[in-house]
Amino acid sequence: MHKTIIIVAGGSGTRMNSEIPKQFLELNGFPVIMHTIKCFIHYDPNIEVRIVLPKNQVEFWKELCQKHNFAIDHSIMFGGEKRFDSVKNGLEGINRQSLVAIHDAVRPLVSRNTISRCFEAAGKYGSAIPVINVHETIRKVENNISYTVDRNNYKLVQTPQVFKAELLLKAYQQPYSDKFTDDASVVESSGHEITLVDGNRENIKITTPDDLIIANAFLSGGSIYLTH
Repeated sequence: MHKTIIIVAGGSGTRMNSEIPKQFLELNGFPVIMHTIKCFIHYDPNIEVRIVLPKNQVEFWKELCQKHNFAIDHSIMFGGEKRFDSVKNGLEGINRQSLVAIHDAVRPLVSRNTISRCFEAAGKYGSAIPVINVHETIRKVENNISYTVDRNNYKLVQTPQVFKAELLLKAYQQPYSDKFTDDASVVESSGHEITLVDGNRENIKITTPDDLIIANAFLSGGSIYLTH
């Protein structure tokens, strides 16, 4: 079945204390987003790559591609006001018989096995998202009172989130809601159950300077693309 990856890159550098959007910050010699794209090319060299960028970042991205001799074939779509709008734009003209993955541009350490598990489960069940267990103690706060909850009842959600195209297109016909925190919540709201698969703990979302240090440490320890 045809496979498509939509990489959503709408971040800024605010929490990084950087004028450069976080997806373009250098990680082990290359912009973060280039590492992210390579994860999916290592999984399947024939996967269709779509990148959703704010319109005012497109030229800078093209300059980075030239600077780093980045020749992986990809399409560029313009981002919208919200992530919901950006994903919807990324779905325009999609192959309706494909499996579609949606991934954060700033998750450059997703493993090939995680990607494979997501696509395989989505092919069987229509949807799949990677999750990892919660290791820390969790306390819930209500009315200024906190209490411990059972962490075994919770999972941390990652991307890529993979769906059959027809299912995803139908879900994104809904009006936007504040409860749509990720693509799974959009699909779930349309009435489809979400399948969970194992993610990989290295698959962090880079949002702060500390995250960039951690990601550099992971990459310097060896290639993540073929492991986990």
